[in-house]
Amino acid sequence: MSKIIRIIGAIILFFHGLIHLMGTTVYMKLGSLDGFPYKTSILNGRMDLGESGIYIFGVLWALAAIGFVVTTVGLFTQSKWNQSLLVGVSIFSLILTGLDWEIASTGFIVNVAILAIIWIVSSQKRQRKLNLSA
Repeated sequence: MSKIIRIIGAIILFFHGLIHLMGTTVYMKLGSLDGFPYKTSILNGRMDLGESGIYIFGVLWALAAIGFVVTTVGLFTQSKWNQSLLVGVSIFSLILTGLDWEIASTGFIVNVAILAIIWIVSSQKRQRKLNLSA
């Protein structure tokens, strides 16, 4: 992977992680954001978590943020563990954004795109290995 693509990818992952902190801020009542109302329910209001449950939901958003920031470091250092962590944190984020679709639908789409890119890159790597061994 070229250095420029790695830098662009790292920047996207870093900012995607920071955006997760919006959920943390609102759901843990650390602050308020325009267009991101405090609520205690998920699944478009179908499941009420209560005050404690939504606080925990906010903590989960913080964990996703940390995961994306760590994958940014892993991408820069070209760590072997990075792809596995990125898949895991993207799936975790996909679940969180799916549960909060009315607010986080764009994040859901970004997670799908991240997972698609990982799949494409992995497929290309496997194909190169097959071509080299043939």
